[in-house]
Amino acid sequence: MITEKQIRDLVEQHLAGSDIFVVDIIIKPGNKISLFIDGDHRVTIDACTRLSRFVESQFDRETEDFELTVSSTGADKPLKLPRQFIKNTGLLLELATQAGEIIVGTVLHADDQGMMRILEDVFKHMLTKRFGSAENFDIIVNIDKGDLEIFRSRTIVEDDEVEDENTQVPLSEAIKIEPDFEVGEELSEEIKLGSFGRREILTIRQNLISKIQEYEKNNIYSKYREKIGEIISGEVYQVWKKEILVLDDEGIELLLPKSEQIPSDFYRKGDSIRAVVSKVEMKNNNPIIILSRTSETFLERLFESEVPEVYDGLINIKKIVRVPGERAKIAVESYDDRIDPVGACVGMKGSRIHGIVRELKNENIDVINYTTNPSLFIQRALSPAKISSIVIIEEEKRADVYMKPDQVSLAIGKGGFNIKLAGKLTGYEIDVYRDTDADNEDVDIQEFADEIDQWIIDELKGIGCDTAKSVLVLNVAELVKRTDLEEETINEVVRIIRAEFE
Repeated sequence: MITEKQIRDLVEQHLAGSDIFVVDIIIKPGNKISLFIDGDHRVTIDACTRLSRFVESQFDRETEDFELTVSSTGADKPLKLPRQFIKNTGLLLELATQAGEIIVGTVLHADDQGMMRILEDVFKHMLTKRFGSAENFDIIVNIDKGDLEIFRSRTIVEDDEVEDENTQVPLSEAIKIEPDFEVGEELSEEIKLGSFGRREILTIRQNLISKIQEYEKNNIYSKYREKIGEIISGEVYQVWKKEILVLDDEGIELLLPKSEQIPSDFYRKGDSIRAVVSKVEMKNNNPIIILSRTSETFLERLFESEVPEVYDGLINIKKIVRVPGERAKIAVESYDDRIDPVGACVGMKGSRIHGIVRELKNENIDVINYTTNPSLFIQRALSPAKISSIVIIEEEKRADVYMKPDQVSLAIGKGGFNIKLAGKLTGYEIDVYRDTDADNEDVDIQEFADEIDQWIIDELKGIGCDTAKSVLVLNVAELVKRTDLEEETINEVVRIIRAEFE
């Protein structure tokens, strides 16, 4: 007669180390054996066929007449083992309680050791309330079979010497269980779950739910504490005025505050989103996970994902500064003389950096070759402007930079971002001066864009005044007559241009 234990031991030994495991074995009259298996991944028909052949080969058909069917559990079969729940982490499942209630929920986490500790703690708490102490109780949890047993150990004493009914049992009661018991021996008896009252069961249920929720929250907190500084992908679940609620692939809630979004970011519910984990904290016993798309770390991780040399450590990112959505500067150096760090980061025809720029909503990124020479580093940081000379005042961490007038606007950049980021990157306060060695040198009118409105410059260009001196050769009355500008505006323009040559 083939037994369930024979088959289970045989199959489990055969499947040891594989991703397939035994879920259930059913033996019906006439030796009709049904073997149900599952796997960490998909179970194929071939796997079932191979296992069936193996089991059949282990028994002699002449002495054991049996009929064997091997099949996977399928989606319609109930989950029994922790390994099955782990496999279905993140999926929506329908669960039926022993009371007949149907619960629909998502598997967030499956940990058999953690659940064992929770069950033991909950029942020990109830036993302490009922008996005064739980030190002499053993709680045995069989995760694989879903069983829970409670045993109480008590010392056998004479009938008239019982002082604590929880830890001592009279001899007269002990010999009813086993006639051979003697005084001083230990009596271990099972406490049936049916002996608990309705109120106690409800208390256990509430405590269990509370403990599991607390356990899940601690797991989420621990998991994301280890992920600080890493990029995660998620789906936008809700868009609010001050923040966006994002769900990761396990359904865990993450927050992306408005202050951590790139100004041009725009998301709708269901959109995919990438951000770096910026901060994880506990508030009111709830894990709060803050994401960021404006952090320098986010840009660094994007380079690691797009540039293999950065990920492998062949290229080192020394420093990153950025104005989110506008401009960023990144200083890089290579430990291998054969590798051009700037070229490797940019890629062939910008192939590597284009993906990063798109992710950052067209943020301009300057990749700069790092050097310990401060003058050269400042010169590279102010790119694309060309510098004539630099005077560094090391005590004040200040640099006076001289350049041709047509290079000043390039050095300052749109909104002053270029010079501001160059200062942050190099650690020097940078002052830019026009190099006007030649008295007769003229200046392009466009170089005054930081002091004169663009529409005024366009008016002057419209009458052929595209340089500073071409404006000064005309008197105010002539300029008013030839443009649509007011006399007050013309006087202010002339004052600004004359100050350039003084």
